[in-house]
Amino acid sequence: MEFSHISIMPEECMEGLAIRPDGIYCDGTTGGGGHSLLIAQRLSEKGRLICIDRDSEALKAAEERLWEHRSKITFVKSNFSEIAQVLKQLGIDGIDGMLLDLGVSSYQLDNGRRGFSYMQDAPLDMRMDQTQSFSAYDVINTYSQEELKRVLWEYGEEKFSGRIARAIEQARQEKPIETTFELVDIIKNAMPAQAKREAQHPAKRSFQAIRIEVNGELKAVEEAVENVIDVLLPGGRIAVMSFHSLEDRIVKNVFAREAKGCTCPSNFPVCVCGKKPRVKLISKGVIMAKEKEVEENPRSRSAKLRVAEKL
Repeated sequence: MEFSHISIMPEECMEGLAIRPDGIYCDGTTGGGGHSLLIAQRLSEKGRLICIDRDSEALKAAEERLWEHRSKITFVKSNFSEIAQVLKQLGIDGIDGMLLDLGVSSYQLDNGRRGFSYMQDAPLDMRMDQTQSFSAYDVINTYSQEELKRVLWEYGEEKFSGRIARAIEQARQEKPIETTFELVDIIKNAMPAQAKREAQHPAKRSFQAIRIEVNGELKAVEEAVENVIDVLLPGGRIAVMSFHSLEDRIVKNVFAREAKGCTCPSNFPVCVCGKKPRVKLISKGVIMAKEKEVEENPRSRSAKLRVAEKL
């Protein structure tokens, strides 16, 4: 299957990064290479792009797509939260910008065998890194009922998390739950009739929650944003695009904290902590996809972009 992915808010991302032709940039979530291609096209031969992804298939597809720019690109299989280690291995002291697109690629969603989609029957997988042993199968078949309820509520904001967790517990007492469609049926049967008439698929929130748990996505976000700010050169920018309210809240809070600097209580007459602002906010609020883009690519509807610049 071809690794295809429609890049979301491409121009907004490029404007946010404010690319310098001879700078060093990193795409921390390379995917199919759409955003990477736009960055590479803006770099001179003196510029450099580091493409990071956890998914070997994504990196392979990106290498093919970016072949004509290969002289200025380095591909690295890693997690974006490990940016400091990646740069150290490459002998790079700092970068001029980094893009993080926290969404799941169209390829991962549409490729049946990866198990990300509730619309196709496949083994319960959902691993972004295929060398990782822990999968959706493990979450569904080994987590306690209370742990399942927590995951579905915290990461999916699923109001029927208790009913769904109980239904999963009952179903797996007879046999292990092995496929996406088995899980979809369990979720549907656990939900009241009114909930199944909602516009979105009944399993959407649950599948999102399980995917986040399998890949440790929220745990990586705060650490990654902090680590990227650490390695940015003065004037360098970080642009983060999220698709989940919990992810966006984390990014917003880290940016706000780093832009404020001082952590002293508000009633202190003077600062005693000595912490200075490390970034300034380029986007005061969140940047959303324009109406035309949403019409052409509905998956862009939930995208939220935030940009900050290193002081």
